[in-house]
Amino acid sequence: MKKMENQGSLKRCRVKDNFWTPIQELISDTVIPYQEKILNDKVPGAEKSHAIENFRIAAGESQGEFYGTVFQDSDVAKWLEAVAYSLERKPDEKLEARADAVIDLIEKAQQPDGYLNTYFTIKEPEHRWQNLQECHELYCAGHMMEAAVAYYQATGKDKLLKVMCRMADHIDARFGEGKQEGIPGHEEIELALLRLYRATGEKRYLDLSAYFINQRGKNPHFFEEESAKRGWTHFGMDPKDTEYNQSYAPVRDQREAVGHSVRAMYLYTAMADLAAETGDKSLYTACRVLFESATHRRMYVTGGIGSSAHGEAFTQDYDLPNDTAYAETCAAIGLVFFARKMLSLEVKGEYADVMERCLYNGILSGMQKDGSRFFYVNPLEVIPGLSGKWPEYKHALPARPKWYACACCPPNLARLVESLGEYAWGENDTTIYSHLYLGGSYTSADGTVVKSQSSYPWKGKVSYEVKPGTSFTTLAIHIPGWCKEFTITVNEDEIALPVKDGYCYLTRDWKDGDKVTLSFSVKPRRVYADPRVREDAGKVCLMRGPLVYCLEAVDNGKNLCRLLLPRSVSIVTAHEKDEDIGSYVSLRFTGLKEKSFKQLYQDQPPETEPVPVKAIPYFLWGNRKQGEMRVWINEG
Repeated sequence: MKKMENQGSLKRCRVKDNFWTPIQELISDTVIPYQEKILNDKVPGAEKSHAIENFRIAAGESQGEFYGTVFQDSDVAKWLEAVAYSLERKPDEKLEARADAVIDLIEKAQQPDGYLNTYFTIKEPEHRWQNLQECHELYCAGHMMEAAVAYYQATGKDKLLKVMCRMADHIDARFGEGKQEGIPGHEEIELALLRLYRATGEKRYLDLSAYFINQRGKNPHFFEEESAKRGWTHFGMDPKDTEYNQSYAPVRDQREAVGHSVRAMYLYTAMADLAAETGDKSLYTACRVLFESATHRRMYVTGGIGSSAHGEAFTQDYDLPNDTAYAETCAAIGLVFFARKMLSLEVKGEYADVMERCLYNGILSGMQKDGSRFFYVNPLEVIPGLSGKWPEYKHALPARPKWYACACCPPNLARLVESLGEYAWGENDTTIYSHLYLGGSYTSADGTVVKSQSSYPWKGKVSYEVKPGTSFTTLAIHIPGWCKEFTITVNEDEIALPVKDGYCYLTRDWKDGDKVTLSFSVKPRRVYADPRVREDAGKVCLMRGPLVYCLEAVDNGKNLCRLLLPRSVSIVTAHEKDEDIGSYVSLRFTGLKEKSFKQLYQDQPPETEPVPVKAIPYFLWGNRKQGEMRVWINEG
């Protein structure tokens, strides 16, 4: 199986537009320094992290006890990876020096045999590698490997890369064919080893990744046997729950996206990446089936996945409750990872559509507009007095906290946004692919430069100016699945092109300065859920371009469930500016509001009165006065 497309190198991607550039600047100027303070316990009122101090203790530079979750090291790793991408985009000597100091600590914390994990070094050294199901040693190693590769590629400094090669060698000496049996309870190292392999050329890392992927599910009782052998537990997880960690069957035999949604996405990403690397058709087929399960039947309209707070997990097809949705930020990020790797296997617009849906909705909603607060859970409905309070709603917070005891999402969001260019562009020998409508530029391996200007998502216009290299012949532009009409001009001459699997392929004899312009409408539209999604029966979601919209009480008053959107009513746009959420496009219409009864039940339907209704982009909710929020609107 031939790899269709190569993911664009971040070194050759530059993002510059009015939507994403301010967000990337927010990450580099505000979020990364803020998270650095958090990791050093210097933000008053925020959940304690202690993650940097753990490394100081493990390095022998400080005295004290380990604090935090067993996977606390991964917060530092993801922060370092975000720093690397930020430095790639925007060099900062002071930030780099501070990152170097953290890396020095990490190096000193590494044990003589290559082992690196502050929890087990400080707290339970006698229990190393005894609890793969619960204790995240391989997960933490994977995230630090990703940070090491990113930092090396951004700065040329290989100290952390060497540290993690020693750790990879330590793991390889222990696990694999003819060695100790083992798979990670939380997948991550599989995709990280593939990155480490590409950065170093060391084939043992590729083989070890393949081992962990291929070994999963071959022995569905592995964690049960491990639990019986060690006789102790960390979280009290059920080792018989093999769906939770996707170990219920060999990966090629898995047919449904099940279990913990982040674990699933990291596994599927690694599977797709390994299939692209090795040409494994059976692995590709499994990925395709799992992608369809996750996105065709188990994904929210915002791109969120994992509908249950119990196990942060998938449940069953079409079970997508709005007010108790889990939809973890990390899960949507993982789905972007998975979709991007699927694009390398086959260039199909549905993968780019999923990336777009997640990025503009269920991921951006995970961060406050000022970068100081974050959502772990992204509900599609918030009910005052219930959300964040009652047991079944406790996870669905009505406001973003400063930090979390389990803080996987904030640094995960930072590393994704800073590396966004890699997801927007791709190439093969003759073709450059534009998967996302970002302004900026991309330089291909043959020296072709494509400069893009974008007014997306507020306006439907993107243009490309081409300076061809030695072998470039084709510019392939993604046409989103929701876009039904568009025009393409080349040097102001309109041309007709078919859409093939979600892309328009423009092949020509390119000249310096050739300009391609894509124009399309981003008018408001009504979106309906499959009737099998019982929570959305009789309801409608408003979208404009890639953006999902929602209602907030601050604009529409209380009891949003009493509002109706008549089918015949037109929806208009308004360009607005708000002190808390900045400039945006709202949707407005005249709705109906049902009047309250004087008693709990009565024989007559409620009376209605016309009221003005305003909807804002979902990713902006929760930035103003706290109150009710609703994505799905009753349609009358």
